[in-house]
Amino acid sequence: MIEMETSQKRTFDYESVESLTGIVSVHPDRLGGEPCFAGTRVPLRNMFEYLEAGDSLDDFLEGFPGVTHDQAVTVLELAGEGLLQRLKAA
Repeated sequence: MIEMETSQKRTFDYESVESLTGIVSVHPDRLGGEPCFAGTRVPLRNMFEYLEAGDSLDDFLEGFPGVTHDQAVTVLELAGEGLLQRLKAA
């Protein structure tokens, strides 16, 4: 379980999709089940592609106004925590 420092304190459990409510949504009939930012059709992958290309988070958010800053930061923090956990387990 991970506690995130954001505008609202949340606890995330990697085993529970419900803990990502309001942040991420996955629907098999939407974009082939690609994980999207909740309330949008914007795949999480888009944000990572923007960042990999050297664009800022603000550039991404400007291009996808339906995604909130809190959603984007939370996904980045979760990705970082997931990577660190995997490295520790290796």
